[in-house]
Amino acid sequence: MTARSGRRWVITAGIAVLVLATAYLLAVWTIGGQELENAALRGADQVRADERTAADEALGAITIWSLGVAIVIVAAIALVRRRVDLAVAAVGVIVLGQLITQSLKRFILPRPPLVEVVGDYAGNSFPSGHTTIAMTVLFAMLIVVPYRWRGLTMFLVLSWAIGIGAYTVTAKWHRFSDTLGADAVALLCASLASLWLARRGAVARYEGRPHRARVVLVVLVAIATATLLAVGALLWGIPLARGTDLALRDPVQDYTAYLGAHSLAAGASGTAALAFWRLWYRREVTSGRRTPAGPELEHSTGHR
Repeated sequence: MTARSGRRWVITAGIAVLVLATAYLLAVWTIGGQELENAALRGADQVRADERTAADEALGAITIWSLGVAIVIVAAIALVRRRVDLAVAAVGVIVLGQLITQSLKRFILPRPPLVEVVGDYAGNSFPSGHTTIAMTVLFAMLIVVPYRWRGLTMFLVLSWAIGIGAYTVTAKWHRFSDTLGADAVALLCASLASLWLARRGAVARYEGRPHRARVVLVVLVAIATATLLAVGALLWGIPLARGTDLALRDPVQDYTAYLGAHSLAAGASGTAALAFWRLWYRREVTSGRRTPAGPELEHSTGHR
């Protein structure tokens, strides 16, 4: 591993921490942030019954048992590859993600009562545990599967992972900032696990031919993600630019705020997934442990 290749994981982890802190401070510790996200919560009351049912069912499927099954599957894939270190890294992403998320939400981060809240929404919900589970499972799978199966894994797991964050907004379980914070926690944990593997000499450059179907998938995901972010930014940005009083109950404005939060939640999860994908672009886990001055160092020095 070169210093440059290891730096990518450190920088990404630092960015994730910055996003986590910024989202919390802007959304939770400002009046404007709380008013905007409370408007989105009110707007979610206008969601169709079938949409609410779909969200509740998807979220209800995430239990301690289903999480345990996911952990077993991730560990089993690594052990089939005869890589205990890979199992530790991938399972560690999921477990550490929950330790951080639950500690922050339940014990560390308060939610100040800056604005009036109706209903059971005064307590802190930052970051989202369900979104953290979905994103850490996705990242753990991308780490643990062989390179040739990474595209298929992305195809199968990505839509579910992105959907969970958006569903938490639909079901009024969480605010957008909660899902953004969860994305940051998941990316932080996955980056640290990747750095650990790289420092063990377990990450090498992939020298094979590019997979065209995988490239098409990533391009489509990038387009969809950019669209979601743009729509969400417009739905939130225009009322804010006009100076709309979001504390006032307005069905149209509240629903607009909800649609913006829903789009941004899906877009943020998509962005985190694409960022982690890019970090592992043309990189794979080696067939066995190598020395820290392993494949990537040899590859880089061979072209000087």
